[in-house]
Amino acid sequence: MEYKDYYKILGVERGAPAGEIKRAYRKLAGEFHPDKNKAAGAENRFKEVSEAYEVLSDDKKRRAYDQLGPNWKAGQNFTPPPGWQPNFGGGAGRARPEDMGGFSDFFSDLFGGGMGGGMGGGAGFGGSRSFEDFGGGFAGREDQRAKVQIQLEDSFNGAQKSIGVNGKTLSVRIPKGVTAGQTIRLNGQGLRGGDLLLEIDFRADPQFSAQGRDIHVTVPIAPWEAALGQSVPVPTLGGSVQLKIPANAQNGRKLRLKGRGLPGTPAGDQIVTLSVVLPPAELDEQKQFYRDMAERFKDFDPRA
Repeated sequence: MEYKDYYKILGVERGAPAGEIKRAYRKLAGEFHPDKNKAAGAENRFKEVSEAYEVLSDDKKRRAYDQLGPNWKAGQNFTPPPGWQPNFGGGAGRARPEDMGGFSDFFSDLFGGGMGGGMGGGAGFGGSRSFEDFGGGFAGREDQRAKVQIQLEDSFNGAQKSIGVNGKTLSVRIPKGVTAGQTIRLNGQGLRGGDLLLEIDFRADPQFSAQGRDIHVTVPIAPWEAALGQSVPVPTLGGSVQLKIPANAQNGRKLRLKGRGLPGTPAGDQIVTLSVVLPPAELDEQKQFYRDMAERFKDFDPRA
């Protein structure tokens, strides 16, 4: 089986650094991408370039390939590095055929697995890719998604967070007013030079919950505060404020604090749910108080 010189295919020297290999690949991938170049042989050339980059851009695969030499089929030179195990698409062991569509028999024999179908019009990384998917550099870049958990206060005030991803620590600016499910894009921090998309998720909070930009909180109040209507302190993400409770407020009533939710245009509101808490009747005089109340409100039926 014919030995493929991946360095020659990309037009780089055998000891070329990773950056040079990536630049060469981007140039050739842009030149021969089938969505751009309709000339005969362009697609096959693009497959060769993609195959070469698939190996030379991965340290483990490149080390194994560098030990081969053209006599690899005779088994004279190939000694895989300790613990080396080819892995395409995240699974352990042999490469899956669907992950290697369009690659050569040399590639298949070298890294294991059968050969599956054709390129499907794409770059041979498991499914079709359009010319635009290569982000202007025409490299096989892959956007990567991850979730990042933040406190509600981080969204309310804005914050700077450090997160670990892809073996490195990144400093991420959390903008004010970001909501759960929104994404923060970090250019060039994904796989193969793609972007990293961080999906925002809020950590559980003992007091607050968020629905969009609105913040919800439950506030306990005494029966007389509900009956007579009084001002009570209410926690918000920006600090405590006084809330005027209307007279005869019932348990479960919702009151709105305009603009006290997460920042935005417009800002969210804070929704306050009242929870009427009865004082315990443990002493005789406390029990007598409830007996007197029952007598005074004997015409009141809470189940009517």
